[in-house]
Amino acid sequence: MFNEQTLYDHLQRGFPLQPRPYQALAAKAGWCEHALLSLLARDLGTGRISRVGAVFAPNVIGVSTLGALSVPPAQLDRVAARVSACAAVSHNYARSGHRYNLWFVAGARERGTLDATLASIGDLTGQAPLDLPMAREYHIDLGFPLARQHDTRPRRRAGPVSPAAVALDDDDWRLVAALEAGLALTPRPFDALARQARLSVPKVLERLAQWSAQGVVRRLGVVLRHGRFGYRHNAMCVWDVPDGRVDAIGMRLARQPRVTLCYRRERRLPDWPYNLFAMVHARSAQDLQPALARIRAAAGLDTLPGTVLVGTHCYKQRGTRYATQVPA
Repeated sequence: MFNEQTLYDHLQRGFPLQPRPYQALAAKAGWCEHALLSLLARDLGTGRISRVGAVFAPNVIGVSTLGALSVPPAQLDRVAARVSACAAVSHNYARSGHRYNLWFVAGARERGTLDATLASIGDLTGQAPLDLPMAREYHIDLGFPLARQHDTRPRRRAGPVSPAAVALDDDDWRLVAALEAGLALTPRPFDALARQARLSVPKVLERLAQWSAQGVVRRLGVVLRHGRFGYRHNAMCVWDVPDGRVDAIGMRLARQPRVTLCYRRERRLPDWPYNLFAMVHARSAQDLQPALARIRAAAGLDTLPGTVLVGTHCYKQRGTRYATQVPA
């Protein structure tokens, strides 16, 4: 029988697309369905997990961007509260190491709506935020090993490349909207999802299987709030890499253990010269710094200009909401 940490290692991806998925998952772990649902309900209520659901590949069904503000430290909490109040904002973190010290992710169904959100944040804060859309993904994997230790060997290859943007019809958008809050913790969660999306259960399962096979849905499973499971330290590392070398270095960087996110973003000169980003998570500050040094050396980044922005406070963390406005 799996203990809780081993169980969560297995629940973060590969959610079964069948009528009673929790029963199937529980059976594999040596648990009963009721015990598994009780555990998930407890941890959802305490905030250890964000939801059970889908993680969509970036910029495939909608658009998103990484934004940043330069905020006087005495005003950081107040400004962060205004940013977090925006429905389109999914993540909002304070980071040290640069004058841009408040970093947020915003998403929307269309770029015009996203632009309006950024303009609204500018009005609320008195400062136009940096707008750093993703130019290329090298690796994104927000699953966190709990019972098993991090593998110290480089990955054989970078993570999957996002597919091209897909066109969704009204049925699809209703399904996306229903998914964004997560699957119900009931024995038949796809029945509840189908009712909410006004679709049949077979249609829901068929579309989720199709999206998973295409890479539109990157991961289907339990989404952890990693800080509640011991990953309390993180750093966003950025470098200014010549355009002709950034893809090769980015793919090398993406192979390094401990790198959970790696991508190229647009520069915003003269304020922001960096185009290569990587996120590194660790259980302790003592573990974070050696990991960063190993990653820089292995990826050949020691001689390139860059900086490290260490996360100091999480103001908001949830899945990106692309379907805020859905046809009735």
